[in-house]
Amino acid sequence: MGTDRRVNILLAEDNSDDIFLFRHAFKKAGGAGVLHAVSDGREALAYLGADGVYQDRVSYPFPDALLLDLNMPRMNGFEVLEWIRQNPKCSRVMVHVFTTSCRAADIQRAYDSHANSYVVKPSRVDQLVAFVTALHEWHQFVSLPANEERATVESQSHQVG
Repeated sequence: MGTDRRVNILLAEDNSDDIFLFRHAFKKAGGAGVLHAVSDGREALAYLGADGVYQDRVSYPFPDALLLDLNMPRMNGFEVLEWIRQNPKCSRVMVHVFTTSCRAADIQRAYDSHANSYVVKPSRVDQLVAFVTALHEWHQFVSLPANEERATVESQSHQVG
C-alpha cells in the first residue's frame, strides 16, 4: 500500500529551459515531493556527497531518485552514473536516465552501468506532467533501502519536532 512519504528528487540537467519546464510539470503533477536541480555532473556529485553548499541535508536531502541527463558539461551522465555505482554511500540511489538521446548504444550503456530506467524526455508539456505524475505515484509504492544520511536527517528532525 502507498505512503504519503515525500519523495526527494534530484534533477541533473544543464539546460535551464528544461529545468524550468520540469519544475512546472513537477508543480502541476502535485505529488508529495521535493525537487532539487543541479546543472552538471560535478554539481550532482557534490550534492550526492554533501560537499560544499550541499552539506546541509535538511536543505538538500539525499535523493530518493536522480533524474540524470547524459549530455552535460564538465562530467557527463555516464561518468556520474559510474561514480554513483562505485560509491558505497550512493550506490543504491535510484537513477533514471532522463535524456533526449534515443540511441540504442546509449540505452545499452546506461543499463550496463546499472541505471534503473532510461526515459527519453517527452517533447510536450502534458507528456512531461504525465511522466512526473507517474514517477510520484510509483515512488509512493517503492520500498527503499535504509540510507545512512537519510536516517540521520530523519532522526534529527524527529528530535527537534
